[in-house]
Amino acid sequence: MADPVRALLQRHRTLCERAVDPLEIAAGLEAYGITDRTAARFRHRDVFSLAEELYARVPHDGEGPDGERRDDARRDGEGRDRVPPGGAAAPSGPPGRPSGTPAAADAVRAVSPVPPAGEGRGQLLLPLLPGLVCVTALAGAAATDGTPRALVASTGAVAFAAALSASLRRGPLRARGRTAPALRVGTGLLIAYALFGDGLLAALIAGGPAEPWPPAVAAPVALAFAVAPAAWCARFFAVRARRRLAASRGLHDFAAAARPLLGLTTALYTAALTALLLLAGPALEAAAPGGPGDAWAAGGVMSGVALGVLLFAARLLTVHGFPGPAATGLLGACAVEAFALAAVLAGRVPGCAFLARPVEAAVTAWGTGAVPALGCGAAALALLARAAVVLARASAHAAP
Repeated sequence: MADPVRALLQRHRTLCERAVDPLEIAAGLEAYGITDRTAARFRHRDVFSLAEELYARVPHDGEGPDGERRDDARRDGEGRDRVPPGGAAAPSGPPGRPSGTPAAADAVRAVSPVPPAGEGRGQLLLPLLPGLVCVTALAGAAATDGTPRALVASTGAVAFAAALSASLRRGPLRARGRTAPALRVGTGLLIAYALFGDGLLAALIAGGPAEPWPPAVAAPVALAFAVAPAAWCARFFAVRARRRLAASRGLHDFAAAARPLLGLTTALYTAALTALLLLAGPALEAAAPGGPGDAWAAGGVMSGVALGVLLFAARLLTVHGFPGPAATGLLGACAVEAFALAAVLAGRVPGCAFLARPVEAAVTAWGTGAVPALGCGAAALALLARAAVVLARASAHAAP
């Protein structure tokens, strides 16, 4: 009787020979579309047990003829062969091509049950830097006027960009080699709208703008400080997901554990972000009377939470190797905001007033924050739904 596991082994031989442990093979098989149901055809209850048999059947790098690994070939997480992540970005290749070829084996990365090395206390404190730079720049701009104020504001913007870049290049929010230009464009446009969009929308509805309007700084300040809880929550999710992956005995078991963990992580970040937003308005009002005040508490918190959760979900997907859906969500929210502004402008054309009525009705009922709240909120929900699917895969939790 033919051995079905032998045929599978021939297809994935290179992957199995390069694997450091069965967990790596399980993640690789999942990336190629092999599920627990598929494993049953190979007489195994789940992909994990199938991976254990494949791992036991082949010699690995550094093993002698007796099958024992030499001491000088023992490798920890830093010594594994590193290749791009699997998940949705790792197709199985064209039909007829053996997936055991080196190109196919490179579709999977080693999965580690512990977080990558180098995430020390300094890297966990680094995400506090954007918020500190932001409030320092605001304080400097408030203490100056005219040309010096413009110079301080410009310098602060550059310093903030550098601090944010440093926070995203190191630690839990790092996504080396996984970002896309559309992510930067979408993030920049959303932050620009948070600064100037609500004021512009209010001016357009009133028939203007007749003069420049001040930027809304409460939400950007809160979001700058929210980089820190975003990093801590991302690390919380990564560490516990890898631990649960290492302890799971099947893909369904891991998925059932990963989805509640994602929900808990999102809830923790949302709570921290909401607290920062509630503090930002009164703090800026106390520092500069005539600031956000009660109007901020009414509408700004809702739109700020929607924007922050959207950015967090997009970054979480990017860190785990899914920049495409993240960019789509960000650009979708940008499109909603741009459509609202364009609809108000189009309503000025004779006979086209009906185009502006939905936006004007929403602003009348809930304030100018209704537009970013609806656009970013819908995009955030879509990204979280996508994350619940792709981040429940073993291959999504590859060691960076």
